[in-house]
Amino acid sequence: MDTEVLKKLKDDCVNWIREFFELNGPGCNAVVGISGGKDSSVAAALCVEALGRDRVIGVLMPSGIQPDIDAAYTLVNHLGIKHFEINVGDTVAALKKTVSEALSGELSVQSATNIPPRIRMATLYAVAQSNNGRVVNTCNLSEDWVGYSTRYGDAAGDFSPLCGFTVDEVKAIGRLLNLPDVLVDKVPIDGLCGKTDEDNLGFTYATLDKYIRTGEIEDKGIKEIIDKKHRANLFKVKYMECFDPKIEVKADM
Repeated sequence: MDTEVLKKLKDDCVNWIREFFELNGPGCNAVVGISGGKDSSVAAALCVEALGRDRVIGVLMPSGIQPDIDAAYTLVNHLGIKHFEINVGDTVAALKKTVSEALSGELSVQSATNIPPRIRMATLYAVAQSNNGRVVNTCNLSEDWVGYSTRYGDAAGDFSPLCGFTVDEVKAIGRLLNLPDVLVDKVPIDGLCGKTDEDNLGFTYATLDKYIRTGEIEDKGIKEIIDKKHRANLFKVKYMECFDPKIEVKADM
């Protein structure tokens, strides 16, 4: 993407963040979960540019031992933002144990995998509500396109600055924001099952990004996989379905 176009997109996003806070909490803080990956790094950096470092709070949430937590500290130190480390490991383990026992040991693998991000989101809201904050959703367009997020986990939040950018575009914005390469180019992993995002998806983000932006894709098998995931996971980026009873309200005579 042309540098000038990219800079305008970045500036537009920064202005959008400012406008969001003017409408939804003047003087409030942006609270962002910091994993040390490109998405949380870029989202935090955009918020710093929009609001100033004094109004951005990073929350590091390892679940037990996090081997790559140094990357998260690299980011908060680079930006100079206030931050908290809250280890959710004991809470995650306790909830898994309690639910599993209630279900007679029938806690599914997918359920167990999604508990940590939902606990992390509860943690972010606890920090936000205790610090006059608004929670940043850090999902990007590529992830949202194929539903690579946890509903009411990392897919939640109060505002989403990256939802219109592909993985490649997020990286480009990260470089424009002068973030360390180690953060921008960090191999994306979900931190849940030990595999990379691309291992789990079965295709590369480069392939997905090109398909999203141009509609072009060489492997028809991968196209079918992407289309199927997209259709199946559209509900994650929509408000819940709500029944409308269509009750007529008559004016007082």
